[in-house]
Amino acid sequence: FQLYGYCYQDSNDIPDTLTTITELGSPLEMIQLLQTSWEDRFRICLSLVRLLHYLAHSPLGSVTLLDFRPRQFVIIDGELKVTDLDDASIEESSCTSNSDCFMEFPARNFTLPCSVEGRCQNMNEKRNLYNAYRFFFTYLLPHSAPSSLRPLLDKIVNATGKHTTGSNAKYLFPSCDCHAWELSPGLSVNSEFTQKCVKSANAKYKRVPEAFIPDENYRCWPSYHHKGCLLSVFDVNEAMEICDSYSQCKAFVLTNQTTWTGRQLVFFKMASNPIVPDPDKITYVKVTG
Repeated sequence: FQLYGYCYQDSNDIPDTLTTITELGSPLEMIQLLQTSWEDRFRICLSLVRLLHYLAHSPLGSVTLLDFRPRQFVIIDGELKVTDLDDASIEESSCTSNSDCFMEFPARNFTLPCSVEGRCQNMNEKRNLYNAYRFFFTYLLPHSAPSSLRPLLDKIVNATGKHTTGSNAKYLFPSCDCHAWELSPGLSVNSEFTQKCVKSANAKYKRVPEAFIPDENYRCWPSYHHKGCLLSVFDVNEAMEICDSYSQCKAFVLTNQTTWTGRQLVFFKMASNPIVPDPDKITYVKVTG
């Protein structure tokens, strides 16, 4: 969370008051997040992983958020950021035996090892990780995920829920082309990040360069446009596959806009009339007969 400035005030009326000026974010509403594209929700989870890694390895030591709930976070430019640090703690619980390192949650309990120094090992990190699982990962990751990734996403969600990994772990997502997607702090996002397995398109399409279809919209879900069907694709082949999967789709338009991962935004259309000139777009019309 970006701090732009602060002011310390000490007066008779308001002693020891610190006022901070921070960047403005949007409140996190889980219902609204579930209505966004999976790609955007994955970005939020990725930013949360980076936050968990930082909290586990901060300059102050391992930091835990004792009140780890969605209301403590905001969305800024598609990234999840924590806003309330009043309940943050760097104290690792002291112990004399493993039984002292008992963590209780509504649906699951854990017992961590007691170190020779008399501290519960990684309790702060584990508490943050499980709260991230129960408040975020379990809702945002599996819902409407690409079918080729669902088995691997299930493994990740289960691993975080069972505490079999830490926030410093590297999760490898092998795609259908055996490329690795690495979900870890410091990830360099590129166009291969959200590549999906696509089948060869059944229909044939005529390519019309520098052209756009202004009308003939239909609604689909999830869409980046509330009055039309605007989706992200890895390449033209994926756009053809998507168009083939919608009975009402007769054409699609490649735009010069991309998502945060480099995937191209494409409008899908019910018909191809009229086609108007547009130097920044390419239209593909389904050939019938």
